[in-house]
Amino acid sequence: MRVVLAEDLFLLRDGLVRLLEAYGFEIAAAVESGPELARALAELDPDVAVVDVRLPPTHTDEGLQCALRARRDRPGLPVLVLSQHVEQLYARELLADGSGGVGYLLKDRVFDAEQFVDAVRRVAAGGTAMDPQVIQQLLARRADDRPLGALTPREREVLELMAQGRSNAAIAGQLVVTERAIAKHTSNIFTKLGLEVSDDDNRRVLAVLAHLDRDR
Repeated sequence: MRVVLAEDLFLLRDGLVRLLEAYGFEIAAAVESGPELARALAELDPDVAVVDVRLPPTHTDEGLQCALRARRDRPGLPVLVLSQHVEQLYARELLADGSGGVGYLLKDRVFDAEQFVDAVRRVAAGGTAMDPQVIQQLLARRADDRPLGALTPREREVLELMAQGRSNAAIAGQLVVTERAIAKHTSNIFTKLGLEVSDDDNRRVLAVLAHLDRDR
């Protein structure tokens, strides 16, 4: 699996390169600036891009804007964003097309190698890997919307776990309830949000996130 990595801090970039290579990834390019990232994404056709939001020369949203432009040129290009903070605008832009292969992790909340590597693989496979804090803020942003406000506390809890990319079995295990109970909750969530029911985990996550993200 070929990765383009963009991180301006040398020690962090070098550490990520070594970590990914240790788990069998091929680093197609490891760059430190927006222009370098744009060239690498255009020329190397990676399986996934792991991108810091803020890169030289602007140190604002250079990294993400490069990734979004590349994703427009190649719809569905898997992008995993790394950031110090929850930036709702960035999450909304990533989720806007609903085509999958997106992730948003907070750097100081990645606690072990397996967690990070699993997120990279999940995004590369077309799934989602969203930090719970990002999901919480998206949910909070829509808390006053009538459909979302109709959810019970348990349904909101299930929705948050669902949006992280968890299957019904995984949600049931975490909440210590039966998988049948979770299936009922997810069915209720889809009905209240006006979404088509789907057995495909990636599709249902994208449907939920796209619904929460869209402007009214």
